[in-house]
Amino acid sequence: MAVAPGLRPLLVVRCADRVTPVRDRARALLGETAGPQLAPLAPLILLLSRRDRGGFALRLLEGALRQGAAQNVEALLTYGDRAVRRLAYRIAVDRQLLTPAELARTAAAASGDTSVQALCADAALAGAGEGDFDAVVAPLLASRSPQVRPAGVTGLRRTGRHREAIAFLADRSALVRACARYVVRQGGTDPLPLYRSMCADPARYPAAAAGLGECGSRADVDTLWHLTGHQLPAVRAHAVSALCALDAVRPDRLRPLLDDLSAVVVRAAARALQPHAATLDTDLLRAGLAPDRARPTRIAARRLLEAQERAHARGARPGP
Repeated sequence: MAVAPGLRPLLVVRCADRVTPVRDRARALLGETAGPQLAPLAPLILLLSRRDRGGFALRLLEGALRQGAAQNVEALLTYGDRAVRRLAYRIAVDRQLLTPAELARTAAAASGDTSVQALCADAALAGAGEGDFDAVVAPLLASRSPQVRPAGVTGLRRTGRHREAIAFLADRSALVRACARYVVRQGGTDPLPLYRSMCADPARYPAAAAGLGECGSRADVDTLWHLTGHQLPAVRAHAVSALCALDAVRPDRLRPLLDDLSAVVVRAAARALQPHAATLDTDLLRAGLAPDRARPTRIAARRLLEAQERAHARGARPGP
């Protein structure tokens, strides 16, 4: 029995009805609906799929998209609803409806859904050949998304361009830095001397300090403490994070950074001091709550005082 287009949304709703006869009848009718007619119902189907009995219509929609004409899937790739776009891209990747170059362009888009970008980046790299650097790897490397650039850096290894990964050792993303270190090592180069060289020019490589902390040793601690006084806030913040990575935090020396002019540095210092809250001077922390202090400083002081109170409460509990 044909169902009028205007009644199809109601049919989808009744497929999740709590009354079994109503639900069964609605499902039987919806099962007779052709795939192209289900696509416009995708936002409602995905919304109702969150219900306990909402999976039937979703399975029907996915089956239609996976087995039907490619244009039914492609029409949903630019749909306004984010959940619909994610479903469409998952199916398009599974069905290999998009070329690696098309996937790379989608992943590298300046603005977009990070889940879709990551999915497309991985799929683009998986489908790329050795000669696809310009069409696939280069756009991934140029992306502003930290979820996409790692795939591009990994692509450098696959295309035999290991040395080009050196440029990403000081990327602002920790994941990208980790991928770059792996690729550089695969090419036979130790990244540690490179990080030490970059830290000699921190204005050019602000995140090199973070990388040094991720693969350095206690021999690099003095360098990192020196960088906590650099004029660039990014360098100071990365140096603090590096000291944490090397377990080289000295609370008395780091505490003054809670009054840093940069909110990024204050937040980094507060994170670094959190495990040492019990050792901090309570009066100095309370002074950081004064109204004339900068807002990041007040927030950091409050959180450290709360951490200190929790630490003292744990220490005051009687033993078993």
